[in-house]
Amino acid sequence: MPADAAAHIRIARPSRDLWAAEEFWVSGLGLDVLFRRAADGTPGDGSLLMVGWPDAAWHLELVHDPAAPMEPRPTPEDLLVVYLGEPVPDALVARLERHGGTRVPAHNPYWDTWGVTVRDPDGYPLVLSTRSWSNSRALSGH
Repeated sequence: MPADAAAHIRIARPSRDLWAAEEFWVSGLGLDVLFRRAADGTPGDGSLLMVGWPDAAWHLELVHDPAAPMEPRPTPEDLLVVYLGEPVPDALVARLERHGGTRVPAHNPYWDTWGVTVRDPDGYPLVLSTRSWSNSRALSGH
């Protein structure tokens, strides 16, 4: 099967602390835990955490190998943007901050105009955008 619009996307990143990451992404943003795998490969607590919304065409995989930990190396351009299509609720930003996030100015001022940037516990920027997005609309130039 060729890659097409129905293909699921996995975004994988190293994490220093899967518990802190889960706190941010699940308790803060509201994603669900989709899967966990222990260091020995069995389902359960441990070295791999997948989070996302059940019906989304993407999920975020966070990994931590206790035997050979890899330090996350986020750059200001390693954005995960969630297009809300409405103003960013102050309560959501406060919840993300309570669960380990840090609100920061965006590296690119565009995102300060059109949203809020919150750094996750591993330093990766999450942008909550007030805009909406459509790939088909972008292709048509609208």
